Amino acid sequence: MKPGYLQLFESGELQRRIDHAWKIMECCTICPQNCRVDRIAGSLGVCGVGPLAPVSSYGPHFGEERPLVGQRGSGTIFFASCNLLCIFCQNYEISHFNEADARHLSSEELAAVMISLQQQGCHNINLVTPTHVVPHILRALPEAIRNGLRLPLVYNSSGYDSVETLALLDGIIDIYMPDFKFWRKTTARAYTKAADYPEIARKAIKAMFDQVGNLRIDSEGIAQRGLLIRHLVMPNHVEETGKILTFISEKVSSRCYVNIMDQYRPCGTASTPIDRDLSNREYQEALAYAKATGLVQLNENRLTDLLKNLGILGGFF
Repeated sequence: MKPGYLQLFESGELQRRIDHAWKIMECCTICPQNCRVDRIAGSLGVCGVGPLAPVSSYGPHFGEERPLVGQRGSGTIFFASCNLLCIFCQNYEISHFNEADARHLSSEELAAVMISLQQQGCHNINLVTPTHVVPHILRALPEAIRNGLRLPLVYNSSGYDSVETLALLDGIIDIYMPDFKFWRKTTARAYTKAADYPEIARKAIKAMFDQVGNLRIDSEGIAQRGLLIRHLVMPNHVEETGKILTFISEKVSSRCYVNIMDQYRPCGTASTPIDRDLSNREYQEALAYAKATGLVQLNENRLTDLLKNLGILGGFF
């Protein structure tokens, strides 16, 4: 499948969107924080990022979902800093302190990273925590395209994304992979810098789905286009999992590809009531919620767990 950004590049539409995104940076509303600072001039908002893209690391990654990883890995670019700043972030030093082991890259350097990942044989370019650096990513694309970039782009975000900014990415991003973290405002307020996260995430995920639809996988099992949602089950908050999965099934698509993750552990400054690992009982409750909502495409890496914990022989695919 030919990535859509190639057509937008050829038509000149990609350059128009680049110009618009950088104009927004002058009074930044790129993300829902709406800091309204001039990031091009070096003024910093919640994310703490100016005109250069902070990259912590990049390379083929084999710990992502199977349709992204394949045989040669997902070409991940880990951007430093974040616009959500979860207190329990497993990459706390990277997300909360963009100077920590990060290089601040120009557009040409970021384009070179993309080409390097393609040359290493990766199946896609996986943009991790990209929300606050959308203008930087867009500006790097023409140089990458001129140097032969042809891989699908994966937008791997927290879900705290502006619908207006997502519109700039329509036809550019091939695979959206947002988190859906919390259902309640009180939870979001306690654990992040965004009490409005649940409302924003619902709108963002629906906008993403409208752009790319359900996940499409080629004959080799590699994702080409579509939406993949991640949900990290958190201790003492499993009831929110049920509401989130119900929303996905009823308001997005019952065939939406969902990864229900069980790897929560207390990191960063996590404290009561999330200062412990997720229990097996809580994860089983989350899986039961998934079955009850009628979701039919769950991350296949978890299929064995589903069959074992729910005592069924099939029905999820």
